[in-house]
Amino acid sequence: MTAQNNNADVIVAGAGVAGLAAAVALSQAGARVTLLERRPYIGGRAYSYEHPALEETIDSQHVVVGCCTNLLDLARQAQMAETIRWYDELTFIEANGNRSLLKPGMLPAPMHQSLSFLKAPMLNLADKAAIASGLLRFLRGYPHNDAESFASWLKRTGQTERAIKHFWEPVVVGALNDNFEHCSVKYAGKVFNESFLRSPQAGRLGIPAAPLTEFFSPIAALAERSGVEVRLKSGVEAISQNTDGRWSLRSNGAEYVADSVVLATDFRQAQSLLSTLPSTEEEKRQRQAAFVRFIPSPITTIHLWYDRDVVGLDHAVLLDTRIQWVFTKSRIRRWPVERGSYQELVISASWQELEMGREEILSSALREFENFFPAAREAKLVKTGVLKEARATFSVAPGLDRFRPQQKTQWPGLYLAGDWTATEWPSTMEGAVRSGRLAAGEVAGSRQRFMTPELPATGFMKLF
Repeated sequence: MTAQNNNADVIVAGAGVAGLAAAVALSQAGARVTLLERRPYIGGRAYSYEHPALEETIDSQHVVVGCCTNLLDLARQAQMAETIRWYDELTFIEANGNRSLLKPGMLPAPMHQSLSFLKAPMLNLADKAAIASGLLRFLRGYPHNDAESFASWLKRTGQTERAIKHFWEPVVVGALNDNFEHCSVKYAGKVFNESFLRSPQAGRLGIPAAPLTEFFSPIAALAERSGVEVRLKSGVEAISQNTDGRWSLRSNGAEYVADSVVLATDFRQAQSLLSTLPSTEEEKRQRQAAFVRFIPSPITTIHLWYDRDVVGLDHAVLLDTRIQWVFTKSRIRRWPVERGSYQELVISASWQELEMGREEILSSALREFENFFPAAREAKLVKTGVLKEARATFSVAPGLDRFRPQQKTQWPGLYLAGDWTATEWPSTMEGAVRSGRLAAGEVAGSRQRFMTPELPATGFMKLF
């Protein structure tokens, strides 16, 4: 295959969420786009696969919130919005059976959840006063500087131990996939400002009602309808700039040539490809120093199939346990009752589990799960699975922002995309879509061209 047969205006390397977003935006703007993906499927880290032994399709559960405006806009374009189940309530469960329900009421933002919050038995009066005082600090937004850790902020604002364990921890660890020391106040504050204060709509929880690869396949279909040439099993092995300023990429023995390239890969592959391009020694040193700041953070999920529903809820947050979240995927996906029940238990920031074997993880998780849901002891456990995602996200550690690169690089015509680039969002699907659209905007000459506006504040939040 010759280079002449593989000309394009833009080549996007990587068909994860960021690459798909960039390819769709550019193609709809009239560019000839080729999308190269080394895997046999799209979605990047947001993928699902058929487990050969279980004969089940499994994934690591991803969620959306109402403030994810760019992801939801892309879902609307791809006509996949109906495959998201939306929830306005969060149920927090203690091992003693106490349940606390946080949901919007009749009061305007930022007080829309205050009535259910005041009734929550998981917190006493002192805990609620400390949390309310903390949330007030995020009314006007969150710090622009990411220097302080959330651990420091919790201590500085006098948060009680129970407030930390029953409110701040489940939300921050679940949303940012890391412990307090490795999360900056900037991104923790963003979570609370957007999800709890800004508006009821911004904080709505959306859960994909299909396995992730199936869930994202309409975006690949949208890309192809828009004119994108999608080539799977086509990883980029090398990249170089020609004397005429165009770019050449080598993939599976073929050469691709384009005016512009968007590298929508993970930060490790991006580092490898960029290291071969002309740079001064100082530039190489600075780039290397930046890339080592990105620390992968793991998620472990435990998959349980029972002969009946043992939870009675679509999802729940568990307190004082290793398991942060339970998703009853059979309910979310609207399985018929006779098909049984499928639970996914999520352990975020699961470095401890990376060192454990499957049986140890499973036995520990089952003990904890049965403590919360005793009905599981009486049901038949049909099959089990454990999935470790060692590089599920990256840590938004204090000080990381200055090392997150812009989408536009020092090399004309070469751009970066990926949730790890400068998006003002943590490592999320929304951050990935934003990075792809920002990169597409830079290619088109207007950084914000393809971006969807933020949700407007409602109620009294409009005053801040």
